[in-house]
Amino acid sequence: MPDSNPNTCPPRVDIEFDCLPLRSTAGRTLPLDASPGLERLWSQLRQAAEKHGTHNSYFLNRGRCRFHLTNHPQLGQVTFAFSGVVLTDGQDQRTVSSELHVELEQETCDWLEQPIVTWLAKTVIRAVEIEFDRYIHAGDLARTQQRLAELEQQAQSSGGYLGMYL
Repeated sequence: MPDSNPNTCPPRVDIEFDCLPLRSTAGRTLPLDASPGLERLWSQLRQAAEKHGTHNSYFLNRGRCRFHLTNHPQLGQVTFAFSGVVLTDGQDQRTVSSELHVELEQETCDWLEQPIVTWLAKTVIRAVEIEFDRYIHAGDLARTQQRLAELEQQAQSSGGYLGMYL
């Protein structure tokens, strides 16, 4: 019989995302040789910063939220892609709101119906907000900010260039 302890049960919702504090984009310019993908991302970051400001706001990109509806690895999974902004309280301790764009990406449920897709898309937003609080408390945000500060310091000490000593 399986262990009934809820703490040993594998997660039924997998969430992953890249996170960039919008304050780290302030005053930066897009490189002239930026790829089209980087240009699109930069445009999204600028729009998010204009709408939400750069303080206590974080841009989530390349997000995935996968729901496991059965205990079969190839049956009963619904995956959504998401991106957008998460806003935290004044002390960056908890999520207060988010504005996420959520799209169905993949599913392995031949019984899935549109009202369920709509409901799960709303659930993605709640699940991401909860996961972002876990992200904050795990310290990933502090490590990300530290890495960005180190990169900025390296760029300043090398005359603004990183990479192949150009």
